[in-house]
Amino acid sequence: MKDYKEFSRNYAISIMLIFPIIFAILFRNAGTSLPGAAGFLFNISFVLLTCFAQACLIAEEKERNTLRSLMMTPATTMDVLIGKSTLVFVMSAVVLAIATFIFGYEPASIWAFMAAIILSIILYTAVGTICGLFSKTLLDASLSIIPAAMVFTAPPVATLLFGDFPIFKVLDYTPSIQLVNLLNMPHADFTTGDILTPLLITGAWTVVLTIASVVLYQRRLKDE
Repeated sequence: MKDYKEFSRNYAISIMLIFPIIFAILFRNAGTSLPGAAGFLFNISFVLLTCFAQACLIAEEKERNTLRSLMMTPATTMDVLIGKSTLVFVMSAVVLAIATFIFGYEPASIWAFMAAIILSIILYTAVGTICGLFSKTLLDASLSIIPAAMVFTAPPVATLLFGDFPIFKVLDYTPSIQLVNLLNMPHADFTTGDILTPLLITGAWTVVLTIASVVLYQRRLKDE
């Protein structure tokens, strides 16, 4: 409830709710067959909404010097982090569901699509937590997601901008490209491996970044 009140009062953060919907409307008008439209829509939404909102909520606690107070309560580290992430998770899921409906995207496998979206929300929430922990103010949090946006959104267009260099093959294992591969999977003639590979790679990223956010949360509080 506290996060909800803070979120609703901060229009700079709450306005991010409409960006995925605006992109969905623009891409729908341009035609759902626009190459890479679905991948761009979801990847940029995760950065602008999930990652940005989480970073700002964490940074706001630090700016008001209330994050350490949370650590002193009987709540465990996971209690605090899950509590701080619940609002962002729910908002991201609802907004992305609306954007998907407006855009008119139909996944080849609804269960794989839902699993990928859930994993991606958790992943970008962890990234937002890390960005927020290294930010002292809301302005810092706003700037801190720029590197995250470059790392997690740029890979799908890197080969288009700079050419198909062998070094870019490493980018194939980034969560953004794995999500694009899953979104572009044909509705027929796909195998279980075609579904499991992107989900397993995204799941591995999610686990690693979630653990990193927990460790950094505890370490940053001790450093302070």
